[in-house]
Amino acid sequence: MIEQAYKVRITEKLSYGLGDFACSMFWTLFSMFLLFFYTDVFGISAAAAGTMFLVTRLWDTANDPIMGMIGDRTKTRWGKFRPYLLFIALPFAIIGVLTFTTPDLESGAKLVYAYITYTLMMMVYTAINVPYASLLGVMTKKSDERTSLASFRFLGGFAGGLFVTATANSLVEYFSSEATQAVGYQKTIAVYATLAAICFIFTFLGTRERLKPEEVKASSFKDDLSDLIKNRPWFIMLGAAISVLIFNSLRGGAILYYFKYFVGDQEISFFGEVTQGALSAAFMSTGQAASILGVVLAIPLANKIGKKNSFLASGIFCAAFSILFFFIPPGQIYLIFLINILISMASALVFPIIWAMYGDVSDYSEWKTGHRATGLIFSSSSMSQKMGWTIGGAISGWILAAFGFVANEIQTEESILGIRLMISIFAAIGALMAVGFMLLYPLGEKKMTSIQAELEDARGKFAQ
Repeated sequence: MIEQAYKVRITEKLSYGLGDFACSMFWTLFSMFLLFFYTDVFGISAAAAGTMFLVTRLWDTANDPIMGMIGDRTKTRWGKFRPYLLFIALPFAIIGVLTFTTPDLESGAKLVYAYITYTLMMMVYTAINVPYASLLGVMTKKSDERTSLASFRFLGGFAGGLFVTATANSLVEYFSSEATQAVGYQKTIAVYATLAAICFIFTFLGTRERLKPEEVKASSFKDDLSDLIKNRPWFIMLGAAISVLIFNSLRGGAILYYFKYFVGDQEISFFGEVTQGALSAAFMSTGQAASILGVVLAIPLANKIGKKNSFLASGIFCAAFSILFFFIPPGQIYLIFLINILISMASALVFPIIWAMYGDVSDYSEWKTGHRATGLIFSSSSMSQKMGWTIGGAISGWILAAFGFVANEIQTEESILGIRLMISIFAAIGALMAVGFMLLYPLGEKKMTSIQAELEDARGKFAQ
C-alpha cells in the first residue's frame, strides 16, 4: 500500500524541480555575481562587502529555524508549505531587482542601501526557500522517492544555474549597450526575477502534500527546539552542508576575478582570440552542465555504495582536484576547463544526497522523540546554505582585501595569488571539512530501513 500511496508522479517531480530552478537562478547570482557586482559595479570595497555578508547573516540565520517552525504550524486547504510558494513569489521578484539596483547616492548611503536590500533579499529567500525545501519531507514517506525528488530538484537547480551563467554576461552587455553597466545588471535581474516568480507559482500548482498533520503528534516550539538540540545527526549534517557551501562559495565567488585579472583574453586553438568575459561565461556554464550530470549520477551511485560513502568520495575528489587547479598556468585553457568540469560533476553529487539525508534526519527525529518537525529540520538546510555562502562570501571579500585587491586596476602578484588560492587551495579546505563531518554521520541505509518500518507502525497506531 505504501508503495502506491506514496509514489510521486513524474509530472509532480518536474513541477517540484521548477522551484529550485527559480531559487538556483538567484543562488547563482549570489554565489558568482554578487560580490563582483558590489566591488566592480556598485562601488563598495571588497572588505566592506565581505563584512556585510557576515553581519547581515547574524539576523538571517535566526530566520531559517523560525520560518521552519512557522511552516510546521501553518494549516491551510493547500497544506503547510505550498502556500508560501504562491504568496511570496512576487515580493521575491521585486526585492531581487532592488538588490541589484545601483542608486545614485554617496558612498556611505549606498552601503546602507546595500545592507537593507541584501537583508530583505535574504528574508524573502528564507520565506520561500524553507517551505519549498520542507515540502520534500511531506510529499512522500518513501526514502528512495525522496532521493528521486531531491535529484529532480537539483536537476532543476543546476538547470537554473546553467541558464544564468550562459546568459547573464550577454544580457548585461545587451542592456548596457545604450546605458551603464549598472542599468544592465538591473534589467538583467528583472528578467530572472519575473521567470522565478512564474516558476514558483507552477511549483505550487503542480505539487501535493501527502503526509498529513494528523499522522504525527503535535508539539510545541519548545519541544521542537529541545528535540533538535538532542539530534546528533542534524548537527553533523549542518556542519557538512556548511562546509560544502564554503567550498562552492569560494570557488564560485572567485571565477569572475580569476578570468578578469589572472587568465585574461586568450588565443585558443580552433576558436581564435576569446575575451575573458566569454571565457568566464563558458567556464561557469560548462561547470553547471557537468553539475547536471553529477546530479543524474547521484541516485545510481547512492543506491550502489550508499549516501554516506557517495558524499565522502565526492569530498575527497573535489579537494584533490581543487589543489591541482592551483598549479595550472593561465594559458592552459583546456586543462582549466577539464579540471573544472570534473570538480563540478563530483561536487554536484552531494546536493541531492544532502536533501535526502535531511529527510532521513527528520524521520530519525520523529522516531526518537515521537514528534515530527519537518519544517524545522529542513530549515537547517536553508540555514546551512546561507551560512556556508555567508562564511564563504565573507572570507572571499576578506581574502581579496588581505591580498591587496583594488577593483578595476591592474593587480599585483600578491592580489592575483589571493584570487588563485581562493578558487583552489582555500576551497579545498572546505571540501576536507565536509569529509571530516561526514565520517561521523550515523544514519546508514540499514538503520534507516529499520527506523522507517517502526515509524510506519507508530503512525498507523496514532492515526487510529
